[in-house]
Amino acid sequence: MLAKSFENAFDDEGWIFEIKWDGYRAIADLSHKNPLFYSRNGISFLSKFERVTEDFEQQKHKMILDGEIVAYDEHGKPNFQLLQQIGDNPNLALTYQVFDLLWLNGHSTEDLPLLQRKELLKEALTETDIIKYCDHIPEKGIDFFNQMKSMKLEGMIAKKADSLYVENHRTTDWLKIKFTVTDEAIICGFTEPRGSRKSFGALILGKYIDDELIYCGHTGTGFNNESLQQLYGRLEELIIKTSPFKTIPKTNMPVTWTKPELVCEIKYSEITKDGIYRHPVFVAIREDKEPEEITISPIKPKIKEMKARTSTKKAENTEKEKEVTLDKHTVKLTNQNKIYFPKDGITKGEVIEYYQSVASYILPYLKNRPLSLNRFPNGIEEQGFYQKDAGDNMPDWIKTTKIYSESNDKYIDYVYCNDKATLAYLNNLGCIDMNPWNSALPDLEHPDYLVLDLDPSKKNTFDHVIETALQVNEVLQSVKIKGYCKTSGSTGIHVYIPMGGKYDFDQVKGFAHILMKQVNEKLPKLTTLERSLQKRDDKKIYLDYLQNRTGQTLASAYSLRPKEGASVSMPLEWEELKPGLKPTEFTIDNALERIKEKGDLFKPVLGKGIDMMKVLELLQSTE
Repeated sequence: MLAKSFENAFDDEGWIFEIKWDGYRAIADLSHKNPLFYSRNGISFLSKFERVTEDFEQQKHKMILDGEIVAYDEHGKPNFQLLQQIGDNPNLALTYQVFDLLWLNGHSTEDLPLLQRKELLKEALTETDIIKYCDHIPEKGIDFFNQMKSMKLEGMIAKKADSLYVENHRTTDWLKIKFTVTDEAIICGFTEPRGSRKSFGALILGKYIDDELIYCGHTGTGFNNESLQQLYGRLEELIIKTSPFKTIPKTNMPVTWTKPELVCEIKYSEITKDGIYRHPVFVAIREDKEPEEITISPIKPKIKEMKARTSTKKAENTEKEKEVTLDKHTVKLTNQNKIYFPKDGITKGEVIEYYQSVASYILPYLKNRPLSLNRFPNGIEEQGFYQKDAGDNMPDWIKTTKIYSESNDKYIDYVYCNDKATLAYLNNLGCIDMNPWNSALPDLEHPDYLVLDLDPSKKNTFDHVIETALQVNEVLQSVKIKGYCKTSGSTGIHVYIPMGGKYDFDQVKGFAHILMKQVNEKLPKLTTLERSLQKRDDKKIYLDYLQNRTGQTLASAYSLRPKEGASVSMPLEWEELKPGLKPTEFTIDNALERIKEKGDLFKPVLGKGIDMMKVLELLQSTE
């Protein structure tokens, strides 16, 4: 949960006030055997702040905590720059100031009022020399603010006493009130040094407005020789030939441009009408911030002008467009009459209606799971595309999470869908099917289930797929595993096994491989483990166990598929899996009726999970 900037301190009996710590925001997830400790954008702090994580062992309860890692100078004052130098100074005075509790002993606390969460936190937390409960004072904000000022701290946080915890949102229920005005900016280049100065003269700073990088000033102060040299070393690796700005700013000295990847914190006196910092001073590099986060809201009058210009066109489209309120969010639905399935005459509006009708069934399988957005904005017969990064055009109420991608060497802002409003918004973008990860926030390293994907080749019939699925079930039953199957909604069948988030992806993938080898041994003429399409026999079903890797996605249960007939990925009872069943039997027209009749057959998939070690012992004993 994030705080909005606010100018003045105030008194209010409905609010509490805390110290604004100048440090790294950090979540401690102590809900599993192995703790997780990570920044706002998902960077692990486990090894960097070992002295904090060592004290997690002293905690007596399973909890998820929210707080700030703080470093102190020799005068006992929080110092963000020292925090960055932890590697050079392992004996740095350090605390983890815990100010909120998100989960306790199996129960989410996010829907409890703040004061109740803090009472539970105070009872549950075992304080150590390093892990501290962050206290607060009620009502008297002005006196507290003046006290913070006299102590030369950064400021204070004001929080509504009855506020609920809303993840990834910057809300007016939490306010940050500072003494010095600071901000984050993206480093986009540097000027040549003057006189005796080495490395560089000043940093060129920028921010994003609607995906366009805009110049917002430059700073040449706040450095010493060591920090100049260190930063210059990092900038040298980012040098590019052309300006990252569409409109190149005028500077007094020649500029060397850099990729806009490093974010720095600055302090300044004011911002001019043109959006330029006055007297900016470099404070530190912000490793915990991503460039995509550093944005300026577009100027409101321009938005009004644009609305006026398009009002006539909108009046013509009132039948095709509408606004709906879902989960307290207004969702604008456009081009409702656009045909998404040409041969079936199914419109975008009907796709949205279907998902709203099954929302209570599908949302549990999407909740807190990053999504790969498979978009068909012009229907299934036109070119579709995958989108992983949310970008800057999503409404601020859409929940996203930043995840590092090794293949792209950057953080990707994934959308996740926890409510009807997000579901409608994504369908309106052209997302006909919903493709979630196998793992969920806050622990993306441990999947909740294992997936066995039976993928037929060109010359296989669906009866062949059914035969293979029944063999999978025999293998599972032989080692006392209950599996759950569903049609893919296309040509295959997916078999799911609940894992309960107890094992990491490599363990789950290895276990899936063992199971698929058993199936392959039973059906060697019908199945294959050969991944390459070129090498694979076109009469064999591929036993795909590689769906059990980080970031892999499959269409969710109850998801529509972008196929002729508007088929649905439908959970089945094993008794229904008989020759003659068609993969396209369940469609947009009959899915809801079936779901109501059968109930949610897939519910156990999100349950406790199997004991993989016991199963492996059984497998060995049957060999």
